Amino acid sequence: MTGALFGIDTRKTFAYQMFTLSLALLGLAMLSGLWFRPRFRVQRQLPRYATVGETLEYSIRLDNLSPHHQLGWLVRDQIDQALPNLHTFLQTTRSVGRYNWFDNYVGYPRWVWLTQKQRGAVNYWQDAPKLTPAGSADLRVQLLPLRRGYIALSGVQVARTDPLGLFRSIRYQALPDRLLVLPIRYTVPPLALPGTRKHQPGGVNLAMSVGDAVEFVALREYRPGDPLRHIHWRSWARQGKPIVKELQDEFFVRHALILDTFATPDQHVLFEAGVSVAASFVSSLVTQDTLLDLLFVGDQAYCFTGGRGLVQINTLLEILACVEITQDKAFSSLQPLVAQHTATLSGCLCVLLIWDEARAKLVSQLHSLNLPLRALVLTAGPSFPAISLPAQVSWLRLSHLQADLQQL
Repeated sequence: MTGALFGIDTRKTFAYQMFTLSLALLGLAMLSGLWFRPRFRVQRQLPRYATVGETLEYSIRLDNLSPHHQLGWLVRDQIDQALPNLHTFLQTTRSVGRYNWFDNYVGYPRWVWLTQKQRGAVNYWQDAPKLTPAGSADLRVQLLPLRRGYIALSGVQVARTDPLGLFRSIRYQALPDRLLVLPIRYTVPPLALPGTRKHQPGGVNLAMSVGDAVEFVALREYRPGDPLRHIHWRSWARQGKPIVKELQDEFFVRHALILDTFATPDQHVLFEAGVSVAASFVSSLVTQDTLLDLLFVGDQAYCFTGGRGLVQINTLLEILACVEITQDKAFSSLQPLVAQHTATLSGCLCVLLIWDEARAKLVSQLHSLNLPLRALVLTAGPSFPAISLPAQVSWLRLSHLQADLQQL
């Protein structure tokens, strides 16, 4: 381009000769790409999960289907990328980074940030070893997830650069797949919620799912609908009528993890931090002896229960990986869901994005029920806000998230 710019007047400069030579070399490099017609087959071996910000390494098997030696191939996964629409661009008012007023007004950094978020990951070309005729090679490729949720892989690209290094010919083979990226998880201390065991409806089924023995209470006459396995055969033979065993439902420790999903697009960083904090506590609260209710509001109110042979930890993490911001509902829509489960809860952990009147009301209601409670409130500032909080409420600073969690 420099040669073309300064070589416009061919009588005053010889820069046009540099432009002509460069253009000819580029044309030859592009023509050489016409002879790159590889015959290949690829197979991908993805792990089940990845984590935001942690480089993922996995295997791609490349088979050479041609009768010739192949050298200088480059391999890369192709990630599906949907460009943000106008509505998403206008709704996202967050200024990404520190830029001048013109960049913030035009919105180009915002567009780049949204594009990277939609893509979800960064990966690079990987050199393939020399392939013999009908040979194969296993490549270890890397991918860096940038966000949680599903990342769509559409296929694999195979490329070769011309001898001059000016042009790269690319061929593509479709190989659709999806990778689930889990939220960032921090090291958290054991959270002591000194709650008591409470009666759980359907506790017999829960106990049987993990092999606990049920407690015998009494014998009574058979009623229509009683399970046959509860019949006491000796009593039936002695009295001449069906007698069944009456069993007592189990009493379990049951905790609730309440996630605040009510945010605006400007609070995207706070929301992602809240999801990561919730994911960090899921692993420590879910044990073989306790139940955990994950409560949040999306397009509707959700309650997912894990522990004691029900939903496993990984399933709860998968749910958190796909949680989205709720913008069309008020925080008060969460309170009926919480009130529905308070009677069976032994303790409660709240992860809140901000501290306002609605959230203070929820904490006050839970505290009035004598329910062991711990609430964590996120703040974007470098220091703790000068706001008086109840004793069971703690601040978490985004810039010191790991340190603040360790001090709980």
